[in-house]
Amino acid sequence: MEKIDRDKVQEVLNQYQNQPVYVHVEITSGMYANHLNNEVFNVGTFMRNVQIEFVQGAVRGGKDGEYRVGLKLLNGGWIYVLGLTHYVINEDNEFIMHGFDHDGKMASALEISANEFFK
Repeated sequence: MEKIDRDKVQEVLNQYQNQPVYVHVEITSGMYANHLNNEVFNVGTFMRNVQIEFVQGAVRGGKDGEYRVGLKLLNGGWIYVLGLTHYVINEDNEFIMHGFDHDGKMASALEISANEFFK
């Protein structure tokens, strides 16, 4: 994976606009984060193979290397993922953006594909 380059990621997002796509969204503080620090509250979100159509994709932020990506949906709603740091387009043409914390653990993910992700 490469560190996010805002212009490159925006260019790829634009290629998925105005067509049905599948998204994977994942947010986690770490499954057992409070075992390591009892001050940490475990949180998480997991959505996979949700089909959407978005009319605008926006990359914002970049301070400290962390970006947020928003997808404005056809119906006016939004999907927003914060803390993204890296991206790749894999061999299945899936656009994968992940956010890694300071220890290198994944904290957020936004993945977009024209086809369903492996189940």
